Amino acid sequence: MSELKDLKPGSIWKNFERINAVPRPSKREARIITFMMDFGRSLELPTERDEIGNVIIKKPGTSGMKDHKTVILQSHLDMVHQKNKSTDFDFDKQGIPMMIEGDFVCAKGTTLGADNGLGVATMMALLENEENIEHPPIEALFTIDEETGMTGAKHLDASRLSGELLINLDTEEDNEIGIGCAGGVDVTFSKSYQQEKIDAKLTSRTIKVSGLNGGHSGMDIHKGLGNANKLLNRILFSLNKTINVRLHTFEGGGLRNAIPREAEAVISFDSKDQDEFKNGMHRLEKQLLEEFSTIEENISIDHFEVATPQSALSVSDKHQLLATLYNIHHGVYRMSPSISGLVETSNNLAKVEVKNGKIELLCLTRSSVESGKQDLSNQMEAIGHLGNLKVIFSGDYPGWTPNPGSTLLKLTEKNYRAQNKDEPIVAACHAGLECGILSHHLPDVDMVSIGPTIRGAHSPDERAKIASVQKFWELLKAVLADIPKK
Repeated sequence: MSELKDLKPGSIWKNFERINAVPRPSKREARIITFMMDFGRSLELPTERDEIGNVIIKKPGTSGMKDHKTVILQSHLDMVHQKNKSTDFDFDKQGIPMMIEGDFVCAKGTTLGADNGLGVATMMALLENEENIEHPPIEALFTIDEETGMTGAKHLDASRLSGELLINLDTEEDNEIGIGCAGGVDVTFSKSYQQEKIDAKLTSRTIKVSGLNGGHSGMDIHKGLGNANKLLNRILFSLNKTINVRLHTFEGGGLRNAIPREAEAVISFDSKDQDEFKNGMHRLEKQLLEEFSTIEENISIDHFEVATPQSALSVSDKHQLLATLYNIHHGVYRMSPSISGLVETSNNLAKVEVKNGKIELLCLTRSSVESGKQDLSNQMEAIGHLGNLKVIFSGDYPGWTPNPGSTLLKLTEKNYRAQNKDEPIVAACHAGLECGILSHHLPDVDMVSIGPTIRGAHSPDERAKIASVQKFWELLKAVLADIPKK
């Protein structure tokens, strides 16, 4: 055990360290699936995996609760792998090293995996039940590939489950009870471009935007954080209005559900335009630093000379690309008119890759209203057509419609009040919880979502509030002890 060994509740932090020692990127979860299967069997509990790779471990109710309603506890096994460019780390070979900073647990330049590793670790703690916790029959459902397509939830073999209630452990505020979430769809733009040979005497520069906060493209989309792809394109578009810029490469961002933190491009221009370039960069840097001074304190805009590449995008392809990137919406598209403070529809321009004759742009469009998702998707398709790009929609998943009359919600609210002497926030979120899909597989199952406080999910700034894990644990135990008979 590391310095986390003295944290409470020990059973959760112990198991969180165990799973963080196992590489578990989305779509490559074989090692964590094997780990979880071995874990269930080591407890001599019925343990199985369905065809897609979800793991289900069942545990009978404790004495006096064997005839109470069965509860499905659900978390996902995969995590977002993001790191700072300066961090030397191999996610496929290394476990996540953790440390304590003040009131939080965090990682060292990488994502922490608290999303949804703390939920997984909590379920493991209940299955081990070292505290002799009173609970009804439990079906622990560990799904795969939540972060890049919700594949596990989509292809769940629901016939393996018999629970009447479901508690998802993927909410990221310890005072919140989730009862709804957004649906989403992946949008991919692509095309091939002409590579033209250029004058080797041109001056070439790399322009880099870095140091942004990044964050979760659902939960943080309303904060007005900088998107490195959009900011870099703004710089290129503006420079191109005053000097003849030749574009060689543009690379920024990564996963669809992470707001891009870094982006860089290689450009060339006539040597006589060097002063105009430097003046333009100075002006644009000043503008952006002023605009984002209160929210992106570490933003950095740099440029440095590089060797001139042999070829660049054609002038027409360059103009089309920069215009397309300017037009692709990033951020909140519409706020909900019926739920105060809820983002209804949004888009994240997650990744730009322009090199070797290929353009690929990745987005994630979210909405809690299906028609709103379709409206923004139509806009994206229209932009793609204007930019002469192929547009593909994939990974479409539904939202989770709120049920304010939920019996499980009332029970969870009651126990939260008793524990905290305060009112919980009952809310729908703009993230893509698996409950939206699971509710289609399990239409008669009553669901809520709870969890500990996590900040900066999907970015290397991810951190989990230590005290909130204990608070969340106490609430979950109280709810389980209060589950009624069948």
